[in-house]
Amino acid sequence: MAVAATVPQPPEVAAAAYIIEDAQSGQVLASKGLHDQVEPASLTKLMTAYLSFKALSEGRLKPDQMLTVSDKGWRSEGSRMFLDPKKPASVDDLLKGLIVQSGNDAAVTLAEAIGGSEEGFAQIMNAEAKRLGMTNTHFDNSTGLPGPQHLTSVADLAILANAIIRDYPQYYPIYSLKSFAYNNINQPNRNLLLYRDPSVDGLKTGHTSSAGYNLVASSNRNGRRVISVVVGTESPEARATESSKLLNWALQFFDTPKLYNANESITDVKVYKGKSSTVGVGFLRDAYVSVPQGSAKNLKPVLETVQPVVAPIAKGRVLGTLKLMDGEQVVAEKEVVALADVPEAGWFGRLWDGLVLWVKGLFA
Repeated sequence: MAVAATVPQPPEVAAAAYIIEDAQSGQVLASKGLHDQVEPASLTKLMTAYLSFKALSEGRLKPDQMLTVSDKGWRSEGSRMFLDPKKPASVDDLLKGLIVQSGNDAAVTLAEAIGGSEEGFAQIMNAEAKRLGMTNTHFDNSTGLPGPQHLTSVADLAILANAIIRDYPQYYPIYSLKSFAYNNINQPNRNLLLYRDPSVDGLKTGHTSSAGYNLVASSNRNGRRVISVVVGTESPEARATESSKLLNWALQFFDTPKLYNANESITDVKVYKGKSSTVGVGFLRDAYVSVPQGSAKNLKPVLETVQPVVAPIAKGRVLGTLKLMDGEQVVAEKEVVALADVPEAGWFGRLWDGLVLWVKGLFA
């Protein structure tokens, strides 16, 4: 995204890497070390939770299902929810122990229930990371304990945080719980911003001696949601302070107006060799753009489509780019897609349009 000169520079952030992103537009507003590989520490549990939510949604786990911690899970190093090997815990409690208390014992228990073993679950984690487009991520385990290949990037963590909020909104409120008690032990959520900023409703902290102090945070304020990822800070206080700087900067100096509704046709594009001669192009989800505050009124959309468009066309196929212009400046670009399937025409229609394209090619 090209940012107008009227936007103040991002704040100085004392971290190894960071990203601040508008969740609605998907635009990165500022970053440092965007794709550098870093240790996620307990931010790993965002993926453990995502796959647990997926298993719940698909009926492979039930909220009231009782699971017993294995010896491996019970002996896990680091933070824990203090599971008792003699007392099964519900999936619902395990999720709260995973998210609020950052319990490694909860992570291993859920991982073994979903993947058969933590090693099997790690394979599922990596497949899901690939599906989501997390290109700099590899998981060795469900907890975030250090491993030679256990790495991610702040860009990938932002993708994952967005996916949790977008795909499983019914479970997202767990991230805003300020404490959770299990086995007569009450533990506070380590995300300090939950106590300081009422607009912050998630997501997760992480820490190891080698990774430093990490935080993925999200703020939902005045109809806008922004997500920050800060890694490699020096203390629990620093990760909260640095994250707050980024969230407030993004919310104060940018607007995110809606451009188009989901499945709203921007225009019809000519189709060759198809059963339909045109197809609508637009966005499958509501489309937003992040721009410097007060500049939305200056935007002019310019649509550039791929030519020629030849059937068959699947709904969702990219057919061009919408450029948002402020004068001569390109503020943002968004891919537009086909809003419907267009199957091939019969042989005569294909023959005729093939002839038309041949003639057009002669005069191009």
